[in-house]
Amino acid sequence: MSQIIALTNQKGGVGKTTSAVNLAASLAGLDRRVLLVDLDPQGHASMGSGIDKHSLDKSVLDVLLGEASAADTIVRQLPVNYDVLPSNGDLTAAEVELMHADQRESGLSAALTSVFAEYDVVLIDCPPSLNMLTVNALTAAHGVLIPLQCEFYALEGLSALLDTVEQIKQSINPDLAVSGILRTMYDKRTSLTREVDKQLRDYFGDALLKTTIPRNVKVAEAPSHGLPVTQYARFSRGSQAYRVLAKELIRRLAL
Repeated sequence: MSQIIALTNQKGGVGKTTSAVNLAASLAGLDRRVLLVDLDPQGHASMGSGIDKHSLDKSVLDVLLGEASAADTIVRQLPVNYDVLPSNGDLTAAEVELMHADQRESGLSAALTSVFAEYDVVLIDCPPSLNMLTVNALTAAHGVLIPLQCEFYALEGLSALLDTVEQIKQSINPDLAVSGILRTMYDKRTSLTREVDKQLRDYFGDALLKTTIPRNVKVAEAPSHGLPVTQYARFSRGSQAYRVLAKELIRRLAL
């Protein structure tokens, strides 16, 4: 069954966009039809997929405002082998515009309805904040994938995020569930990582994904080439980790 998965964490710098791009590529490499929705005004997921965000005729902003359809805005036949609903800095205007819309939480959900059947997986790269764009993503999604760096501030932010997910589930989207918590920039050699890792296991149990994404220079380099690390350095540790993650999620979520 097709699923929509939102990758979100209100804390920046946790590898959220990197994970969205590389998970999209890894799932596509396993013969899944994948759409990556870039819902971050920074447009980094678009850039990391080889799209020039400055030359877009239409973007996800037009889709959210009802000025273009998702089908007409999606960029297809990319070298990365997945499709992208792109964004750029114009998306910053959406926050104000959506606040005055009649169904401000469900714009993305409504827009994806017409293309959902074309894909096995729709991944949404959310902005690093709990704003109306993130609420749109959580309203549209079946699951939430939370990238998390093993540090104490990340744990504090995770509680707030899980509260928001529960609020959306109770009030708008009863089908919403946590698909998994993904440990990124993982370095088991440090005592801090080991300590936070133990806390995560104690508190979240099965919600914690078995796969971890290591610190890896190739993962950091890949976006500057407009490629996922799975294509830029396919034999790197980071690339291998994302392929393992894709396989784990396929088993866990029956993708």
